[in-house]
Amino acid sequence: MRSVNIGASKQLNLADFEDKSLIIVDDDDPFRSRLSRAMEKKGFSVKEAKTVEKALEVIKSSPPSFAVVDLRLETGNGLDVVKELSKVKKDSRIVMLTGYGNLPTAVAAVKAGAIDYMAKPVDADDVEAALLANPDTKAKPPENPMSADRVKWEHIHRVFELCNRNVSETARRLKMHRRTLQRILSKRSPR
Repeated sequence: MRSVNIGASKQLNLADFEDKSLIIVDDDDPFRSRLSRAMEKKGFSVKEAKTVEKALEVIKSSPPSFAVVDLRLETGNGLDVVKELSKVKKDSRIVMLTGYGNLPTAVAAVKAGAIDYMAKPVDADDVEAALLANPDTKAKPPENPMSADRVKWEHIHRVFELCNRNVSETARRLKMHRRTLQRILSKRSPR
């Protein structure tokens, strides 16, 4: 990266970076290809990876300056990719994505080397803003954050999945009545 005057600017420009390489690691094929095309239009040189193994291969052969990594991949944990990239290229700018936004994984992602953590769905503008955010300024709050009802619904479904879709075990862990949980699970997600 060239020397950049980051005093008062809120966001860096991609032109400020000599290396514009970006890896997008996500096992959701349509999302990954849409985001790749959008980021290429914004000037990034994009490589895609569907698995942890493929991402580690790319990182070892030519470590990118930027990365967008999904937390949960079919073949493992995106944190492994973040840790490896941070080790290989310390100044890389990594954004972690997840369908389940929760504080412990956000903390783990930042400790592993990510500069930001975003809950899906995200668009290319949000990702670009996170990748190019000035490290000396606070991130601005999202324009359309999830509602409290949606966050609660996401959390309940995450615990349900972690309990292998066992309603009784999920209800016990969430300290709620099994029938109440069944009613919540039968409803559609709130906006």
